[in-house]
Amino acid sequence: MAGRDRVVHLLRQLERAACRCPAHANPFHQGVGAQTVQKTDYAFEMASSNIRYGAGVSREIGMDLQNLGAQNVCLMTDRNLSVLPPVKAVLESLAKNGVQYKVYDNVRVEPTDTSFKEAIAFAKNGSFDVYVAVGGGSVIDTCKAANLYASHPDADFLDFVNAPIGKGKPVTGAVRPLIAVPTTAGTGSETTGVAIFDFESLKAKTGIASRAIRPTLGIVDPIHTLSMPERVAANSGFDVLCHALESYTALPYNQRSPCPSNPINRPAYQGSNPISDVWSRHALNVVAKFMKRAVRDPEDVEARSSMHLASVFAGIGFGNAGVHLCHGMSYPIAGNVKTHSAKGYSVEHPLVPHGLSVVLTSPAVFNFTAPMCPERHLEAAEILGADIRQVKREDAGAVLADTLRHFLFDLAVEDGLGAVGYSTDDIPALVKGTIPQERVTKLSPRQHSEDDLSELFEASMKIY
Repeated sequence: MAGRDRVVHLLRQLERAACRCPAHANPFHQGVGAQTVQKTDYAFEMASSNIRYGAGVSREIGMDLQNLGAQNVCLMTDRNLSVLPPVKAVLESLAKNGVQYKVYDNVRVEPTDTSFKEAIAFAKNGSFDVYVAVGGGSVIDTCKAANLYASHPDADFLDFVNAPIGKGKPVTGAVRPLIAVPTTAGTGSETTGVAIFDFESLKAKTGIASRAIRPTLGIVDPIHTLSMPERVAANSGFDVLCHALESYTALPYNQRSPCPSNPINRPAYQGSNPISDVWSRHALNVVAKFMKRAVRDPEDVEARSSMHLASVFAGIGFGNAGVHLCHGMSYPIAGNVKTHSAKGYSVEHPLVPHGLSVVLTSPAVFNFTAPMCPERHLEAAEILGADIRQVKREDAGAVLADTLRHFLFDLAVEDGLGAVGYSTDDIPALVKGTIPQERVTKLSPRQHSEDDLSELFEASMKIY
């Protein structure tokens, strides 16, 4: 057997062994070297930032900036973090190593197109040669956008924003180096080329997705997670949970269409694949073992450190496979917030934190998607503590949904969308805000209509 044929044969065996469900059991539709036009993709690629992990590793960032030859550094954070230990540790390292920098601390928690543009203006005026982001996903995503548009000063804001809201143009020019120092165990933004924001006029989230904007280096220092309030730890952890579950159950990459005519157009979110599966499954195991401990005891260094790593693992998984309905539906939940005040967040505006907006629909979503890949849903339920020995495949969705409800109840999660200010009267607006999220919703293993989305939102109004 020729070398490349052997590789194809082994990949086929791996895919078939992984899952026999409808979404994952199909053989490769085309062998290597065939010249016919592709309707679905036939390849996937892995991209991730370099990651450095260790307690106290933030002290090295000044040396990293010296090694990069940085002359003028932009450090982005938010006002709450600017006076907390993570930022202080980074600034001490910069000062010790003689690094020149300016601080931008006006990042908005759950950023908007307006707050992105303000950060972009700061970046353009500063002529920075390296960027540093110290914070959660809001800070890191804002810094990615600032770096991108400062490096492409003639670009219109919507040029790189995901279609159909923006033009979705590929990033072909170079950006400056960006070092991300995550302070929450959730978004995985330090590993991905994705930057999410609220598009205020539509009351829905969208974003920018390009491998070009992923950080050069992610410095993962578990000491920083010790300053997270309980609810921040919980909501960040729910983001990890859903990143892992959604990427593991996403439409397989070789069923995603269209196949790109040029590899530069292959999306960052490609569909589930054998490599992402490894990261997503492992992240889910870590969440099952450590998340409740990490939320309940802020001084449990092992648990909080483990969740910080789980965020990285899930970030590598979903950063290449993608997410689907929980995230797609979460964007209008966060974007249409009315008066909900989130516990543990020092912000002046109404807020449904991202992780909470994602997880509230998870029981309904995975009950809906399970028929397409029941084995994976059952495996996830088992990892999260369910006894599946006597469970039938057709009951996979109900079992995973019940397992998630118990998990959320144990962590004192609000009882559905109704508890964060929504009613059935809001469902049409929530559906309308989900429709533009095709970048992620099209990766659902089960096709869905607007009526399906309405039913999922209705089922999520109350979850216990």
